Amino acid sequence: MKKIAILLVSFSFFALSCKDKTVPVSEKIKKTWTANIVKEGSATVYTKGAASNTKPGYSSFTLNLLIAPSVTLKEADGNTFTGQYELVGDTQLVLKNLNPVPTGTGGTITFTINSITDTELKITRTTASQKTGGTINEYSLVNP
Repeated sequence: MKKIAILLVSFSFFALSCKDKTVPVSEKIKKTWTANIVKEGSATVYTKGAASNTKPGYSSFTLNLLIAPSVTLKEADGNTFTGQYELVGDTQLVLKNLNPVPTGTGGTITFTINSITDTELKITRTTASQKTGGTINEYSLVNP
């Protein structure tokens, strides 16, 4: 009986010590993200690997957050912007001091972080994009 009790205590200690460590969003986000699925308003305009994309330029879209707080954003039209990023809690990603200044942004673009894993970041722009006809855009980004 004593051996069983020791075994149970040992197993419990082992199970608790192997508990999954939660990686904070501030660390998970430090990657170069590329477009997987993009919606402009309610229309899906890009799906990675699809032949019938209405906006195939998203194949070159990148959001580089690898070296905090620096950011490089390459948009579907080929324009590249550099600046800084910050997280507001775990729910907002703010790109700021962007240079050159993206049209209609004042140099700042804010996204709601819908979800993040080690390989996928889902974000929604909080303001309409003038480049896409005034739509609120949703991005499913991947880090292969």
